[in-house]
Amino acid sequence: MLNILLVSTLIIAISMTFLLVKVLASKDGSFSSQHIHDSEAMRQRGIHCVMEQDKEMRTKARTAVAER
Repeated sequence: MLNILLVSTLIIAISMTFLLVKVLASKDGSFSSQHIHDSEAMRQRGIHCVMEQDKEMRTKARTAVAER
C-alpha cells in the first residue's frame, strides 16, 4: 500500500515539474487556449463549440416554427 502511494506521489510530482517547465519555457508564461473557438483550423473546417451550435439550432428552430 505504501509503495503505491509513493509511486503515485512521484508520478504526480514529475508531471507537475513538466508543467512548470512548459510554463517557464513559453514566451508569455501561460498555456495556449484549448477552446475550439480559439483554433483557426477548427474554424476553417466549420467546427464550432457545442454552445455555439446549440445557439444556432435554437435560432433556426424559432424561425422555422410559427409562434402563436
